[in-house]
This record gives sequence, structure tokens and C-alpha cells, in this order.
Amino acid sequence: MSLPPAASPSSSSSLAEPLRFAYWVPNVSGGLVTSKIEQRTDWGYDYNRELAVLAENNGFDYALSQVRYMASYGAEYQHESTSFSLALLLATERLKVIAAVHPGLWHPGVLAKLGATADQLSHGRFAVNVVSGWFKDEFTALGEPWLEHDERYRRSEEFIRALRAVWTEDHAELAGDFYRIRDFSLKPKPLNTPERPHPEIFQGGNSTAARAMAGRVSDWYFSNGKDFDGVTEQIRDVRASADAAGRRVRFGLNGFLIARDTEAEAREVLREIVAKADTEAVHGFGAAVRQAGRSAADGKGMWQDSSFEDLVQYNDGFRTGLIGTPEQIAERIVAYKRRGVDLLLLGFLHYLEEVEYFGRRVLPLVRELEAELPEAELTEAGAAVKPVALRA
Repeated sequence: MSLPPAASPSSSSSLAEPLRFAYWVPNVSGGLVTSKIEQRTDWGYDYNRELAVLAENNGFDYALSQVRYMASYGAEYQHESTSFSLALLLATERLKVIAAVHPGLWHPGVLAKLGATADQLSHGRFAVNVVSGWFKDEFTALGEPWLEHDERYRRSEEFIRALRAVWTEDHAELAGDFYRIRDFSLKPKPLNTPERPHPEIFQGGNSTAARAMAGRVSDWYFSNGKDFDGVTEQIRDVRASADAAGRRVRFGLNGFLIARDTEAEAREVLREIVAKADTEAVHGFGAAVRQAGRSAADGKGMWQDSSFEDLVQYNDGFRTGLIGTPEQIAERIVAYKRRGVDLLLLGFLHYLEEVEYFGRRVLPLVRELEAELPEAELTEAGAAVKPVALRA
């Protein structure tokens, strides 16, 4: 296979490291698209346990448990993310499971305690995704204040600083605007391994505030679905913030993957998903998320330029363009890697069938293309990412 042309390799990502893959856990009803198309996916535990085992045997490194606290926009039922994540961890052997949590609905010290237990029980496979929040009603229905956009990210940054302190220090102290911790000692702590000193901390958000925060405190930055130009811009901004803080942040990209034997088949699936969209739910979701991001200081909040078609997949996953034959998708995945992406977070229409198809048909082509990356690129990338001491 021939590699597609690409921009110069990213200095924040080592091309010598294999791409990692994660999948969205369908612990919320309605699947990963707001559409009335048939979805052979179930939000219950038995289905998800089978899926988790299948995924770790088909090349997936991580699973991300979604979080919704109340029925909304095509998601009528939802299992809580941290407890569901622990259940999946105990059902698997290698898969790392990321639990999505909201500052404002969680106290960092309480989450730290839960995370330490989950990490001990899973032998170091627990992770967390700190979600600043887009759904105002989830906060107000529980009597919690709804902060404006940049304040939500300021709270999230303080939340992560508190979480890391409790996980790594014997007498944690924090005097913040949102959280106060006084001489708090957590025992047992999560595992400290050569791979990571504490559970990995992921973070989402597309805004300027989110990018700057990721550089200062997060281990991973998740982006909504993006094309090549969008990815390049975000990696540049996050890297600049991380460089200023003397840190390294890895980059994850959301994508909805439709792999079929022919491109025409894959395109027809996408056409049918959009044609059968739950119009009312998509418009409601669009109004909610645009309201949440509109108050960003510079107007660059998430979903601000999303079309109706984009919003049929909650996180703009169609934009990443992982739609076509296994060969087309593998080439596009590696092209994203060459631009600095370290991890692909994937959603599917029919999970069990498509995760297995990905592992059998797409992933081997990705690894083949990675092996063909020019030695000059590998050397340059490897030299550019010498380990930097992390600091919060």
C-alpha cells in the first residue's frame, strides 16, 4: 500500500509509537447516532460486557463510558459511567476504561477515592475523562449552578489539579475558587506504574479555553470530529500551551467509522443514517450545545459550526471522514497520525459486527502503513518527543 501525502510530522507525537484505539461505550440508549435507522447495539450490561471482551481482542486499547444524567435528545436511558466502567474493567484483562465525569456534579476527592479503588481492582487500567459540560438542564434539575463557558473550564482545571494532588500526594492541599482540600491523605492510592504515575486524565472541548487548559493540566486532549486542517490547528494550540508549561499532552480524535467492502456501500449507510435522522432530537441537541458553547470568550465553543448532518452524530464524528473501504479508512487514519493524532476514539452503528470487522480488516492495514512510514519521519518525531517531566 502507498502512503498518502501528509504534512510534516507533529513534534508532539511519536510516529514510532503505534496508534491507539478507543471506542465509545454504548451505555446510553439510542446508540451513537440520533437516527431511526436500525442499530444492532444495546445499552445494557450483558451486551457491553461481550463488546468489551471483543474489543480488547480486536486491537482496542481503551473504552470510554459516556455520561448522561437524565433523558435527553434520543438518549432515554443511561447507565452511570463510573460504576459501568468498573464493571467493564472487571470483565476484561487488558482494556483500559475511561469514565466520563462532570466537575460540579462530582467532588474531586470523592472521585479520587472511587478511582483509586477501581484502579487497584483493575491492576492499573482505570482512567477518567473530565467533561466540563454542555447540558444545562442536568445541572439546574439537580439544583446546581450553571456556570458560563470559560468558568466551567476554570472549574475543570481546578478539579484536575485537585484530583492529581489527591492521587499523588500524602497530604494534599488546595485552596481554590471552587474546591478546598486540607491535609487530605488517600490510601490506598491508585497504582504508580512505569507507564503512568496515576490514572490517565483525559479532557474534551474544542474552545480556546479548553485547548489552553489541556496544555496546562491534562494527559490527553479529546477533539470532536475534525478534518485534517481542523486537527492541525488544534494540535498546534494545545502543543503551544503544553510547551509553555513544560508538559506533553497526547491527542485523541473522535470519528464515526463506517467500513464496508465497497465505498458505495459505506456511503449508502451514511446517507441512510442522515435520511432517517430523528429531526426533533437533532434540532434540540443542536440548540442545547450551541447555547452551551456560545458564551465562550471568543465564540469558538464546541459545535458552533456544526451542520445538521454533523449533529446526527453527537460529536461530529462524520467530519473525520472514516467512511469507505478498509483500505481508504486505513490510509486516512495513518494520515491523521502523521499530523499528530495519537489515538482514534471510534463509534459504530452495529458495534459487535463492526468492531470485529475493524480488527480483522482495517487494523492490519493500519499497522502495515505504520511500518512503511519513512525512517526519517520516525527519527525526527522520536527526537522531538523526548520525555518531559509532567507537572500540574
